[in-house]
Amino acid sequence: MVRHLIGIGLAIGLAAAVFFAASWGYVRLLRIPVVNGGASTLPANGGSLLHSNSVLEAVGALAWPALFAGICIAVRRISPLAAGLPGLALLGWTVVYGFNVSRAVHYIPLRGDAFGYGFEAMGINGLLAAAGSALVVPLFIPSRWRSQTRPLGIARMDDESAAPAQEPATSLLGNVSNVTSEWAETAPYPAGEPHRGNESYPD
Repeated sequence: MVRHLIGIGLAIGLAAAVFFAASWGYVRLLRIPVVNGGASTLPANGGSLLHSNSVLEAVGALAWPALFAGICIAVRRISPLAAGLPGLALLGWTVVYGFNVSRAVHYIPLRGDAFGYGFEAMGINGLLAAAGSALVVPLFIPSRWRSQTRPLGIARMDDESAAPAQEPATSLLGNVSNVTSEWAETAPYPAGEPHRGNESYPD
């Protein structure tokens, strides 16, 4: 139960990262191609992207939400709700957008800022649908809903049931050692003469 509550908290954090960081970074990278446009219409003014601070900041803003989402999807100890809930929200918004564009756009908060505008741009270009489809995958994996740690009672029962299996081997070795020691303590007597009780014979 605690694991899934933590997953809900991670889901809220991932949703905020997608809306604020990813939307802002996407707006900074978004460029509409211009036919016969000059270098000013290209990213980084047609130069190297590695020397453009605005491009690097935008890539970083897109990269860390993607990394966060990948961790929530891949790590088995994390509840599937961490990735599944934001994925369902993105898919739900995409479905509403398909049936009624104006209503879906109306539900976007902060439309006047770069966050809302970037979120709308990602939805129009299909990025939200693709991200939502990937995020809901853990919801359909049964092993992600089960805890990875065994209860303490089960572990003790397994240890107790495994312990008696080693006793026959130990007792068998003990019997062999006892027989060997008794055989070594037996004194020999001359051949051809009957055994006379506890009498000892000289060597």
